[in-house]
Amino acid sequence: MLRLCTIWMLVGFALALPLVGSAGAAPSSRAVPGTITEFPLPVQDSRPYTIVTGPDGALWFTESDRGVIGRITRDGYLKEFPLPDPGSGPYGITVGADGNLWFTERFSDLIGKITPYGKVTEYGGLSENAQPWDITALRDGSLWFTEENVDQVGVIYPSGEVLEFPVGEGTLPTNITTGRSGKIWFTEELGNKIVRLTPGNPPKLVEYPLQTDGALPWDLNPGPDGNVWFTELAGRHIGKITPTGTITEYPVSGEFGIDGIFADPRGDRMWFTENDSGDVGSIRLDGTVDAERLPTSPYPFGITAGPDGNMWFCAGYGNAIGRVNLSRAPLRSRGD
Repeated sequence: MLRLCTIWMLVGFALALPLVGSAGAAPSSRAVPGTITEFPLPVQDSRPYTIVTGPDGALWFTESDRGVIGRITRDGYLKEFPLPDPGSGPYGITVGADGNLWFTERFSDLIGKITPYGKVTEYGGLSENAQPWDITALRDGSLWFTEENVDQVGVIYPSGEVLEFPVGEGTLPTNITTGRSGKIWFTEELGNKIVRLTPGNPPKLVEYPLQTDGALPWDLNPGPDGNVWFTELAGRHIGKITPTGTITEYPVSGEFGIDGIFADPRGDRMWFTENDSGDVGSIRLDGTVDAERLPTSPYPFGITAGPDGNMWFCAGYGNAIGRVNLSRAPLRSRGD
């Protein structure tokens, strides 16, 4: 049964026609239940990296190899907003309390802000070669971000003031998120830890080592169960950490490279991307990995819940924005 279902999904795998220009007409595509629909970007080698649902009901994403912030509607209409430096390397992106999109510019050592109408403002004040990676927002208007290359976290206030704090030499703080309680969590890729941060000057940091050595913890986001869920690039697990720091890791079969993770809008599971194998999959809140994996274009990275009840992701080397057509796609889990 699994083999037949996999073949059915592959046959139904649909690619949208390329978009032309910055707005254009809605692409022609076949959205088959249980498959992936992809919307190719108009310029090759854009490398879309992270994606978020914006306050305007569209999906906003970073194009890390072109220095562009992209916007795509649930129907596939695309618009792009070039940054002043095409080599700035926009990476993480989030929605601020001010209703704007905030993002990191890894190679320019800048924090950027773009309004829903496309006006860009950039803020400096970071350490030289800090390489800001990911960013998350708090309700008070501040935004915290990781600086992977200098082992620091930083905070930027609505005024543009930036403060930076060390987190441990050689730890490589990478992805960052805000939990439901308002605490901040981030991964230490080489430190092999999940860190809880309580904002302050300086912030209070509590580290929680992973059970798997050399796991390379990567992305993390809050789940509907009150825990924070995370991926491992090398440990071949998806994990969760409770608000008090108890970690549970669930094995996932397949190749290395579990990348992005985000909660299903239905509230019963988390969705994840597998960049090495080029799949998108899901795991239930009890740790049961759903049997069906959906094939994508090469290297899916960031993933988020869309305003349409589907999951949206960045196919980095596939140069496309993908949609998991959830609303009509019942899933079977291992053991069902």
